[in-house]
Amino acid sequence: MTQTQTAPDAQTSQTEQDLPFCVAALYRFTPFEDLPALRQPLQAMCDANQVKGTLLLAHEGINGTIAGTDAGIAAVLAHVRAMPGCAEIEVKFSRAPTMPFLRMKVRLKKEIVTMGVPGLDPRSDVGHYVPAEEWNALLEDPDTILIDTRNDYEVATGTFRGAIDPKTRTFREFPDWFRARKADLLANGRKPRIAMFCTGGIRCEKATAFVRAEGLEDVYHLQGGILKYLENIPAEQSLWEGECFVFDQRVTVKHGLEPGSLEQCHACRMPLTAEDLASPQYHHGISCPHCYAERNEKQRARYAERERQSLLAAERGEVHLGAHMDAIRERKRREHEAEVERQEWLREQALARLQD
Repeated sequence: MTQTQTAPDAQTSQTEQDLPFCVAALYRFTPFEDLPALRQPLQAMCDANQVKGTLLLAHEGINGTIAGTDAGIAAVLAHVRAMPGCAEIEVKFSRAPTMPFLRMKVRLKKEIVTMGVPGLDPRSDVGHYVPAEEWNALLEDPDTILIDTRNDYEVATGTFRGAIDPKTRTFREFPDWFRARKADLLANGRKPRIAMFCTGGIRCEKATAFVRAEGLEDVYHLQGGILKYLENIPAEQSLWEGECFVFDQRVTVKHGLEPGSLEQCHACRMPLTAEDLASPQYHHGISCPHCYAERNEKQRARYAERERQSLLAAERGEVHLGAHMDAIRERKRREHEAEVERQEWLREQALARLQD
């Protein structure tokens, strides 16, 4: 449902009552010039409408996920659509029972999705878009090679049947992984049909541009990403297995973009399966199989105390700040990185003016 529509029936109204927060995942590859001039008004618009989340701005475009009331999201999206080249921006909507973000941040970046390959331009050379309604037919073709372009912890929560998992920790590792596999894909003079997908469409859009630059022509990607597929394709017709990881406190979503069933480790933020929860290395709020070996007893004792304080605060009807300390530390680290990148950007602009 778009933000300008009115709930058509009681069932929709009940859904909005149970899930009052609108979540909007968006991206657009479009050339931006003066990034600082775009950042401040966008941040102000989000703050004024109590919208939270993260939006990334780079010379190649905009990317991010935000959440708020329907009216707040509508106001921010109207502002975004008025930005250069963003009138037709791709947006996926879902809903959440509580605010899934702690704060709002508009950050300046070198890339809106970091691949680290200079010269790529998804606007001019990209793979064939495949709507969600036509995706199953492509996957059922035996000549199609299906690649999941997401990171290993995302793939662990769910993926398409038969998809290749590159087991990358970051998107930066994808080019090296693909180049190492390229010879096998082209063996015996084959011209493989490659289909790729990601959460919202942005990573696979850049990945298809990269693969085409590597000399492969028959390249496809899921338009709107997994989120659009789960929104449009009924579960009984779906080739998706599991849940889809999302980068907010919902952890995962299911068909119909309903909040998923997976929990998240409070120590390392990894999504946890039923098997993880049954592991002797899992202790609620303290450790899980993904991080147990990477934490010492002093750290686990600190997590245990944080969890105890959080439970005491919950009993008093309060929100314990310690429950969000890892997120706060991560936010500070990201803010530091953003400031370093902003200074680099300013230096680049100054050097460009001197060269002119």
